[in-house]
Amino acid sequence: MAEQPDAGRRGFIKVAVAGAASLGLQAAPAGARPLPEYERWDATALAAKIRNGEVTPLEALDAAIARTEAHAALNAIALRHFEAAREAARGLSALSRGERARRAESAPLLGVPFALKDLGVAMAGTVTTNGSAFFKDAVADHDSTLVQRYRAAGLNVFAKTTSPEFGQTATTESRLFGLTRNPWNTVLSSGGSSGGAAVAVASGMVPVAHASDGGGSIRIPASHCGLFGLKPSRGRVPAGPKALEGWLGLSINHAISRSVRDSALLLQLTQGAEPGSRSAPPVQPLLAAIERPPRRLRIALLEENVFGLPVHPDCLAAARAAAKLCESLGHSVEPAPARLLSRELIGEMFTGMGVVTATGMLSTVRAREKAIGRAAREDEFEPINWRSLNLARGYSAEQVLAARSAFDQVGRTFDLFFGTYDLLLSPVTAAPAPRLGAMSLDQPFDDYVKSAMMASPFTAMFNMSGHPAMSVPLHWNAAGMPIGAQFAAPFGDEARLLSLAAQLEQAAPWQQRHPAL
Repeated sequence: MAEQPDAGRRGFIKVAVAGAASLGLQAAPAGARPLPEYERWDATALAAKIRNGEVTPLEALDAAIARTEAHAALNAIALRHFEAAREAARGLSALSRGERARRAESAPLLGVPFALKDLGVAMAGTVTTNGSAFFKDAVADHDSTLVQRYRAAGLNVFAKTTSPEFGQTATTESRLFGLTRNPWNTVLSSGGSSGGAAVAVASGMVPVAHASDGGGSIRIPASHCGLFGLKPSRGRVPAGPKALEGWLGLSINHAISRSVRDSALLLQLTQGAEPGSRSAPPVQPLLAAIERPPRRLRIALLEENVFGLPVHPDCLAAARAAAKLCESLGHSVEPAPARLLSRELIGEMFTGMGVVTATGMLSTVRAREKAIGRAAREDEFEPINWRSLNLARGYSAEQVLAARSAFDQVGRTFDLFFGTYDLLLSPVTAAPAPRLGAMSLDQPFDDYVKSAMMASPFTAMFNMSGHPAMSVPLHWNAAGMPIGAQFAAPFGDEARLLSLAAQLEQAAPWQQRHPAL
């Protein structure tokens, strides 16, 4: 039987969060949990220990589940698939050390606990709710191509992480699951829409977690939670088999991780076209890229908010600190050209983004209506999404085509830009992590827009252009909150980003910076 959201568990989480906030309660000491050093290992290291027989897959899973339950008040987990994962872990643990090592040759992450985002991916026999009450009992009858590749890599999926409804905002809050709290400061947002994934990694539940990015949804949570987050180029990671692109190519899957090498390894194992793909970039040797420093790079620094609004000093400080570190490593950093994108194009592309994301959501809802034989009701959706669904019903084919044309022009603009510069550096967001509630989908639209415009002016343009971009955790502000810096690269050149990220990670290590839970 598929595991589903549980109202009683949500009630417990709300009580636990309130108690922890008001009484200063803490989870049990890490030393009292299975594998006390678990939080210090990235997925690559954990896989090596499993392969060498130092840790069994069942011990690794028990460690992940123990951390998941210890930090339940953070509300990072939407769905628990513990028993199925235990069955898989028991089977692997029963193998001889030699047989596990043999299997690991083709499955490098054999036995490593892993969490999927509860949005847009299917795992046969389990629910994916998309953060929506309308999908709370939607059981998948197949595995997504990406899930097939995760299984082939040896990952043991034991949970799904929280997401806002349909991933439509840059925070992780929903009527269905409640508030997902930032482990660095629990009154603040963890970012979105992959906030549950970021919290799961930042709090030590898993070393790396699946995430997706349609406007900044990998990079924003990575920035808010002090982690590494790479959004790949359009088409590099499969989205099928049912839909080969998310939101006309705006959305792309990958992961949030603590280490750069985990991100490189996971992308190495999952990249490449699937049947039906027509626009995937060439497969790259990504692990090789992190083993050597990049050549001297010419980097442009962009500080201007495309909406013409101010950028918070802490976010500028993060980008400037990254620029200074790059210069110390021998790279050249200079101001980005003025008016990189014209005002006219900015208006067209963000208008188009609204058309495409709402239309994509409507298509998903209509497929569910057809499957269950009834129409969706207003009370099954959050107010801002219900508004978007009603607008989408009136959009024309001409508007959708105009949106895609605007995205193509953004892509062309950045292709020309990267003919001169190797990378573009900028803040990730225009403001630090906001308080929970500021970007909720359950509020008046005009109030929502004020905060939303500060979340993704720097990230969303690379979803529209299709270029790869990453958030690197190099800065913490005076309040002790992490704030990332974004780097974007030419289309298809994730290797360049990962090479620089590995160099930055070595120069300013962040892996052992953990929130004080």
